[in-house]
Amino acid sequence: MEKILAVLVAAHLVADFMLQTDTMVRQKERPAFLMLHSGIHGVLSYAALQAWTCWQAPVFVFAAHSLIDLFKQRSGDNGAAMFILDQSIHFASLALLAWLMVRLSWMPAYDGVGYVPLVVAAGFIAAVRGAGFLVAKVAARLIEENDLELDGLQNGGRMIGQLERSLIFLFILIQQPMAIGFLFAAKSILRFEEAKQQKLAEYILIGTLLSFSLAIALAAATRWAAGF
Repeated sequence: MEKILAVLVAAHLVADFMLQTDTMVRQKERPAFLMLHSGIHGVLSYAALQAWTCWQAPVFVFAAHSLIDLFKQRSGDNGAAMFILDQSIHFASLALLAWLMVRLSWMPAYDGVGYVPLVVAAGFIAAVRGAGFLVAKVAARLIEENDLELDGLQNGGRMIGQLERSLIFLFILIQQPMAIGFLFAAKSILRFEEAKQQKLAEYILIGTLLSFSLAIALAAATRWAAGF
């Protein structure tokens, strides 16, 4: 069951954070875009499982994802807490599906190929792009609540975050976690002048620690899942 769940979660991460375009996000209130997004999830899950007679899995994923995203739209909340709740419900639905697949013998075991590359690729996407959405939501709230004025490159912070999480993921994957310390030190030196302003320094520190923590946790989870 663990490998089936890992494959389902991997497919979800790729579909949600790699194959969902900005247009889909903006237009998801329209039924056609919601069904397209959920359909991509169902098709990708079906392809990842490689159990071609198990039609129940993509149908379940399509239906569950549509209902969960519809609930999120109706809530009208787009903050960090809702992002975490939304993803948690998605993962819970996939855990239920994996249990049903084994319990009802829809698919007793995962016999597909490419398990490790799929899990590693999905983990990388989750660490670099998925975690970035959460960091951005937390950062946006801090900026709004503290009336911070940031003067930098357009999307510069997002690109820096993606690069640092990419490096952290790689360091964990190759079992060189000590290199993360050098990355943190280098970023601290480059941000030295900004650190003289307390509000801005605290904002940068919160964003950096959250970004690093998510990258480390997701990289470690990826290594763990790849060992199933």
